[in-house]
Amino acid sequence: MTGRRLSDDERVLWKGVTRSIAPLRKRLLAELDVAGAAPPPPVGKPRARSKPTVVAERPAPMPPAPPLTPLTRKMKQRISRGTHALDGRLDLHGMTQDEAHGALLLFLRSKQARGAKVVLVITGKGSRGGVGGGVLRRMVPLWLGLPELRGLVIGFESAATGHGGEGALYVRLRRAARD
Repeated sequence: MTGRRLSDDERVLWKGVTRSIAPLRKRLLAELDVAGAAPPPPVGKPRARSKPTVVAERPAPMPPAPPLTPLTRKMKQRISRGTHALDGRLDLHGMTQDEAHGALLLFLRSKQARGAKVVLVITGKGSRGGVGGGVLRRMVPLWLGLPELRGLVIGFESAATGHGGEGALYVRLRRAARD
């Protein structure tokens, strides 16, 4: 340390600092010396609790979602040739992402409840000037892979040219669970 003397302003400041601090208790000082770490915060008056603390149990982990599988080549050929009828069609043109997600979820649940096997979801190809295509064209496949839809969907694949090509998807649905 240097042997410099404090100026009058510094002395006044130092006195204000020393008045505002309280000394540690002897027990805390001993713990500090032994542990070599900072002491725990001082214990104040215990607060009265109105209700006992309840420890929430962790929810059981969800079973893993079954993997998505694409349509078989034979199934896709039947659909594109018209020998296997589509059980429903949903056109998402002109919808926002929120509207489209809600409509897709509602559509798939209702079709699954009615026993549908394959449906067509039309997303559109997006704007012609856009590099990656439309937003819904990118988002719908991601939504179909989400856990909330995995219980409904077995798999999906791009539609044949006659059904919209890259701007539409064939979606294969799971059987509805029987109660």
